[in-house]
Amino acid sequence: MDLDDNSRNLVQALTNGDPEKISTSRFSSLLASKDRDYLLSSTTQDDQVKISDLEGKAIGLYFSANWYPPCRNFNKVLIGVYEQLKSNGSNFEIVFVSSDEDLSAFNSYRESMPWLSIPFSDLETKKALNRKFEVEGIPYLIILQPDGSTLHDGVELIYRYGIEAFPFTEEKLEELRREERMKHESQTLTNLLTNPGRDYLLDQTMTRKVPVDSLIGKTVGLYFSAQWCFPCAKFTPKLISIYHKIKQSLEGKGGGEDCEIVFVSNDRDQSSFDSYYGTMPWLALPFGDPIIRTLAKYFDVQGIPCLIIIGPDGKTVTKQGRNLINLYQENAYPFTCAKLELLEKEMEEEAKRLPRSNYHAGHRHELTLVSEGNGGGPFICCDCDEQGSGWAYQCLGCGYEVHPRCMRAVDPATAASVQHT
Repeated sequence: MDLDDNSRNLVQALTNGDPEKISTSRFSSLLASKDRDYLLSSTTQDDQVKISDLEGKAIGLYFSANWYPPCRNFNKVLIGVYEQLKSNGSNFEIVFVSSDEDLSAFNSYRESMPWLSIPFSDLETKKALNRKFEVEGIPYLIILQPDGSTLHDGVELIYRYGIEAFPFTEEKLEELRREERMKHESQTLTNLLTNPGRDYLLDQTMTRKVPVDSLIGKTVGLYFSAQWCFPCAKFTPKLISIYHKIKQSLEGKGGGEDCEIVFVSNDRDQSSFDSYYGTMPWLALPFGDPIIRTLAKYFDVQGIPCLIIIGPDGKTVTKQGRNLINLYQENAYPFTCAKLELLEKEMEEEAKRLPRSNYHAGHRHELTLVSEGNGGGPFICCDCDEQGSGWAYQCLGCGYEVHPRCMRAVDPATAASVQHT
């Protein structure tokens, strides 16, 4: 809303002509209460910092909780970025808005944080901030600029760009996106998988070095995974089976077309890497190689298992390799848009022949066949625990869903005896 001349004069009088005091007033209205004009410092439990000291700074409001693992994981990343910014003298501060369940959990979590906090006891301010910024999930990081502008996707920005995202302005983010587009346009397997001290990958025996250049011209899957990850433990055997089927099919066709997978480890130590990689038939980056973190950041990998598909030209085909394997198995190869369009048409034709409803051995209620345009959408199959999209059998009463291929039809009486799931 534009200010008239009288309003401008009033604002100028109240701020003594200092526009920065408008931002201070803004932070006070957000972060203070009627009996509190301070935030808790990280130095001691009772040390206080005046909210007015935030004047002229970019502020990150950090909604988080000790009890939620994704918050603890992001917290480690955010601490690293914050400490780098502080060491560089950047005009930036973070304020922790707790969703912890009790004071003990709040204090324990806060001990790890080098930034400021709203007192745990100030429930009204925390609730007001959650309502104002429509916080629907944590971790959540919103950036407030001195000029009044805001950015709501701070968690993604920190994961994706780290310290490079500062000062978190739209201009800076557009610059980073432009650089990112240029990197993807000039992407090759060689610049993805090598560094100045290494131009090779490990083979399954871990004794032979395979030149990265030997993969040029092949379809390559970058498999981000780890032994400690339960979904990885379920998906890896499936991927091994699909890998062998694709290789056998290509060998049967002749013509020199080939594919390969490269394991990008998120394991916590060398022994875990050795044990897990020992089950795999493909190539791998060495454990702890610095290029692993670069790749995760470059492809914005926010969860594992993740399968990135690189085409024969060295360009990214899809980041949804895992989902496509779950949907189409070996038929997903070579994962191109043209192949996926063909598979979707085939799935549509197959769906016409499926029963409109049926009973499943794992659920007591009747399931109805749905599609994305008819009550369906992306889902996690309740039978195989893997991703799905397109067609599904869905319980309209409780949301239970399974892939059509996972459907194990039974009669209603048998289904009725199943414990409710």
